[in-house]
Formats: sequence, C-alpha cells, structure tokens
Amino acid sequence: MHDEELPVRIVRLEPLRVACLNGYGASPERTAFELLRAYVREKGLDRDGKPHRYFGYNNPNPSPGSPNYGYDVWVTVDESIQSEGDVRVFDFPGGLYAVMRIHPKDGDDIHRSWMKLVAWRERSPYRMGSHQWLEEHFGDLEQGFPDLVLDLYMPIAE
Repeated sequence: MHDEELPVRIVRLEPLRVACLNGYGASPERTAFELLRAYVREKGLDRDGKPHRYFGYNNPNPSPGSPNYGYDVWVTVDESIQSEGDVRVFDFPGGLYAVMRIHPKDGDDIHRSWMKLVAWRERSPYRMGSHQWLEEHFGDLEQGFPDLVLDLYMPIAE
C-alpha cells in the first residue's frame, strides 16, 4: 500500500472512563492482556452485557539497549468501578485522532504502520496533537493477545 493511499479516517474520540493495567518486560503487551483478562473476569465485565472497548499504548517506551518496556492496557468501565491495587481507574478526556486500521495477524507490521501514519500526518493539513497515542484492540479477549485487528489512533489538532 502506498502511503498516499492510506485508509485514514478522522475520528473524535469521546471521553472514556477506563481501568488501566500495566505489563512490563520483553513482551509487555501479552503480560498486560493476561492481567486484563483476569481483571475483566474478576469484575464480571465479560458478563455484564455492556459493550467494552480495549485500548493500549507503550508506557514506558522502549529504550535503546534494553529488551524491556511497558504497555498500558485500558478497558472502558462505568462509575461502579474504582481504582484498587495496581489498577488505576480514571476519566480520559478523548480528543481528535487520525485513525488507521491494520491486521497484524495478516502481516501488517505495527511499527511500520505507525511510521506510515506519521508520514501521512506530515503531508496532511493536521498538526500533531498532544493527547495520548492509542491502539484500539479488536478480537476475542479470551483467545490471547487480541491482535487480530488494531485501530491506530494518532493524536491530531485542527
């Protein structure tokens, strides 16, 4: 796919209340999603009949010379869920994003896709936003790391 053909859509992500868990190590995404699966089961979020969304991002980012980095994963929750232990619950204000869908299972490289999205933004009329970069995960949470489909959310400003 040529960069100029990127299927980018502009989305205003509405405010979200989220529970945040962190994985750290050489494969922090898998660790974070293992913690998330256990949390979702413990809180009954998999049985409450409500639609939940799952987001993630590097935190902290990879450092040169170290295989370890962190990955925060969010699940949307309602007001009945509060922070406890290592789980932080907070209100994310949302924001304007350039969004591109990728399919890692089918060979889309996540890092390369992010670089293509950044290059798209540099040619676009949009400025870089200062809010959180995100990856929205789609797939069956019980099937392991849900990387069947990802929406990459790059913050932009008008």
